[in-house]
Amino acid sequence: MNLVRAELERLGSRRFVQLMLVLLLLAFGITTATTLAGSHRPSVTEVQNARAAAAQEIRGMELEYERCVAQLQGQRPADDFGTDKYPTSCSPYDPGQFDRLPIATDYLDGVFVFANEAEPLLYFLIAYLVLFGFLVGASFIGADLNSGGVVNLLLWRPRRLTVLATKLGTLLVTLLLLSVVASAVYLGAFWTIGQLAGLPGTVDGEFWRSLGTLHGRGVVLALIAGATGFALATLGRHTAAALGTVAAYAVVWELGARLVMEIVGVERVDQLMLTSHVGAWLNGRVEFWDGADCGPHGCVGSYEITSGPALVVLLGVAGVLCAAAFALFRRRDLI
Repeated sequence: MNLVRAELERLGSRRFVQLMLVLLLLAFGITTATTLAGSHRPSVTEVQNARAAAAQEIRGMELEYERCVAQLQGQRPADDFGTDKYPTSCSPYDPGQFDRLPIATDYLDGVFVFANEAEPLLYFLIAYLVLFGFLVGASFIGADLNSGGVVNLLLWRPRRLTVLATKLGTLLVTLLLLSVVASAVYLGAFWTIGQLAGLPGTVDGEFWRSLGTLHGRGVVLALIAGATGFALATLGRHTAAALGTVAAYAVVWELGARLVMEIVGVERVDQLMLTSHVGAWLNGRVEFWDGADCGPHGCVGSYEITSGPALVVLLGVAGVLCAAAFALFRRRDLI
């Protein structure tokens, strides 16, 4: 009997995995049903009014920019009573430098616009896949270690590292396939709602590239979470060990240690937190403000974490935990 096939059957037969899949389908159903019930196809009048509102908003931005330029050039508008209303630069008011200008779909009430909602919906899916990966990864090996299933498996295939690697590989491949299929079904359902009971919005090539990048980053994060849960449960020989470790990390380090370091004035505290690197990996970059980051030439103030270093940190943590799990599994008594 093939070891990979046996592990796939064991993974699929677990009640916890089945429960998580049911919860995933239930979340899909509730979200799509709520969205469908709260959306409608806009009328021609609604679209025209929304376009007029967007144009009016853009025109207001342009007027504000023109007032700023006039003041800085000494030509103060008639309705301007203050001399310091604007800063020394008008770039923050220049509509041409905005990342995004108002569009008609921003002013449609009760209308689901796929282009506007796809990214928040994908973040919700990524959060569930990360949670799913961690819990399933921890329970997949933790339950076997606690119940003696691994011992029985080693009687049939007495190669510890091969068995553990097959379990981990089976878990990661399953998570990858599930993430791809779930994302396609999930986004496909909302795309259909946008076509039939809402609006698709502006879905150009840049939109799909951005959405695809976010999806890819989310899948990688779910795989890292699955491997981390698997490693922690292996080290602790129980699913609860993985859950307890994460809870302890959040309370002791993310909350307690952060507070202490901020009190004593440690620089760039956010750079030491895994949650900061998770956010940087998903979003491409995150920027933080640190008033304690001062030197002889003044205070820098802000700093950023980009996706590359963030991924290195996340993979490094997961890799160290997996390496420790394999090393310990190879030597310790399993009975």
